[in-house]
Amino acid sequence: MDETRRPTLIASVQRALRLMEVVASHPSGAPAKQLAREAGLPLATAYHLLRTLAHEGYATRLSDGVWVLGERVQELHGRSRAQQLLAAVRPTLSALRDELGVAVYFGMRIDGEIRVIDIADGPRTPRVDLGVGFEDAAHATALGKCVLSQLDDDHRRDHLARHPLVDLTPHTITEPRRLLRALSTPGGLSLDHEEYALGTGCAAVPVTDATGAVGALAISCRPGRLPRIQASAHRLRDTAERIQRTLALAT
Repeated sequence: MDETRRPTLIASVQRALRLMEVVASHPSGAPAKQLAREAGLPLATAYHLLRTLAHEGYATRLSDGVWVLGERVQELHGRSRAQQLLAAVRPTLSALRDELGVAVYFGMRIDGEIRVIDIADGPRTPRVDLGVGFEDAAHATALGKCVLSQLDDDHRRDHLARHPLVDLTPHTITEPRRLLRALSTPGGLSLDHEEYALGTGCAAVPVTDATGAVGALAISCRPGRLPRIQASAHRLRDTAERIQRTLALAT
């Protein structure tokens, strides 16, 4: 491919994006004529673009005739923050995957549920088969137990009340008192000894951000490798600290 060739650009898309930028520059809104002038567009073109943006929810014409950004823009902003976070965190997860030769997971408690945000795996480091959602199996995963260990009693009881301790393997902890004891781990390293899936062990360390959001960094591997992973727990903690710094910058 000739790298000197200019990329093919869609002029109408460029005009629409420029127009949205101009709309965004007026917090109280602005009439179409002013927007067209500032965007350097013919008035008819600006009208067509504004009507199209309004139809798709990206612009709104208020009763006094001024234009403001539509609700879809806010929806995109929320999703883009999550994608930006992934873009910032994924290289860190991939580096740990390559360093330890394991699949790496990052999860957080969002809206009261424990969710996997991203996974760094590969042909030689396959992820665990997520046949049962992590939000329903926190008691059986190192990641889930690590998050639960960081919650206060009320939030922990609420989660366990909504998610019964189902038996996933012969090693799954299904007795509440035993699970609570298992959450008190020395050094903050949570373990899963084939409790979520036979043939897979996991380890996790806490990750929190400046807002107090609760998360965890976890790895999965063959059960026989867990002792070596425990001996390398400082590498997990170092990576968790890097993720925490990333979260702080993204806040």
